[in-house]
Amino acid sequence: MSLYDQLADRIGLGESKIAPRLFEMLADETDAEILLAMPGAVPELKEKTGLDSNELENRVHELFLKGLAFPSHRTSPPTYRMCRDFVQFHDATILWKEAPREFLDLWQELMETEWPELAARISRMMPKPFTRVIPVNVSVEARTHILDFESVAEIVKNAKTLAVTNCTCRLTARKCDRPLETCIQVNSGAAYAISRGTGRKIDVQEALDILDRAEEAGLIHVTMNRHAVDHFICNCCPCCCQTMPILIKGGIHVVDPSRFKAEINADLCSGCGTCHERCYFGALSWQDGPGSASQVDPDKCMGCGLCKVTCPEDAIELVEARPESFVP
Repeated sequence: MSLYDQLADRIGLGESKIAPRLFEMLADETDAEILLAMPGAVPELKEKTGLDSNELENRVHELFLKGLAFPSHRTSPPTYRMCRDFVQFHDATILWKEAPREFLDLWQELMETEWPELAARISRMMPKPFTRVIPVNVSVEARTHILDFESVAEIVKNAKTLAVTNCTCRLTARKCDRPLETCIQVNSGAAYAISRGTGRKIDVQEALDILDRAEEAGLIHVTMNRHAVDHFICNCCPCCCQTMPILIKGGIHVVDPSRFKAEINADLCSGCGTCHERCYFGALSWQDGPGSASQVDPDKCMGCGLCKVTCPEDAIELVEARPESFVP
């Protein structure tokens, strides 16, 4: 097994034909040996590899900038580890500032040819999807109890550090013209992006403005599927992103819905159909043919709220559909 096959195998991509080629574009054989020697601080890695300290420090720093090496400052000197899984490998390396177009294109080839089967395998193994939808930044019906961890505005307001990066998925796929600089990094995710130079620091107001523009552009807020939000808020499109296309076209559940669902007041609905154009999940239909009031299929609704944002009659509400325990 080659060094690059070993690297791919370490992050669960041992059967991939493309992942080793991505590693090879990022790391020469000496770099690969350093990564395989991780985890370890520079003195430990020196013992394992026999490299000179200065060369080792320079190489580890370059691997950090490329998104392959991650420092933990809980130890002194820092302990470095390589990317832990497919998602981290994807998100970190694509934002490498010097990534050539052929590297990004190779990533897209992997996403189109290998990712669907990999995602299906992951979804079968995991008890819950690793990401979840957060509702749009709008008021929710009074009877609904919306908590801080599921309010995108409260997540941003409670963050200690915020940054914004380009969307890795639209950067590689280039299938739409929706905004690119939309991935909001939160706390540790923000600190990492700023330290690598792959993101810029922003304040709460700019983050809220980005979220508003994302909603207008028909992007869905997605974050890690747990109560604590300490890494990212993605703003996903239905055509480029990791999770949405395989959910919409293949029914592969690698993203959970929010705790909410849309509800339409038939008396207020004018039958204009604007909401149908905004729903990517086929959750909306006519009650009695085109032009009649719309209705929601609760089994298909992901609770994103994009339909509510542009409803001219304000006929749509988000209501609680799942208990608080739904979010791990």
